[in-house]
Amino acid sequence: MGMSVGGGGGVVKSEPNVVPLCDILLVLLIIFMMITPMAQHGIDIKLPEQTNTPTTGPTPNLIVVNIKKEGGIFINQEPVDRSLLLGRLKEIFDVRADKTAFVKADSTVKYGEVVKLMDACKGAGVDTVGIITERATTTPQ
Repeated sequence: MGMSVGGGGGVVKSEPNVVPLCDILLVLLIIFMMITPMAQHGIDIKLPEQTNTPTTGPTPNLIVVNIKKEGGIFINQEPVDRSLLLGRLKEIFDVRADKTAFVKADSTVKYGEVVKLMDACKGAGVDTVGIITERATTTPQ
């Protein structure tokens, strides 16, 4: 293997040598192909299945914690003082095998208040906290 130093003929070669560039690109491609599947992490969620059957209201064994726009908190339509909420929830869920609670809030309640309510449910020993939503009714303007 020899290298031309340009001493013979006086002709200058202006061709770029792309072999090292191709080697670098192939190595980078292999690295990204190996790293990409390992870097994909997500959050596991359980999406509700859509049902077409109309519901008439909560069943008796569901616990629904509701926060109104005035700030009142209700557990299954029973008013509860905010300072006694955690104790009341612990009372309810200590004797229950199904530790699932649903949170419902008026649309004007601040998000932070809803999160505090969900945190209180988790602090009372609730395993699963669901959110009850209502379908928005749009009126033509």
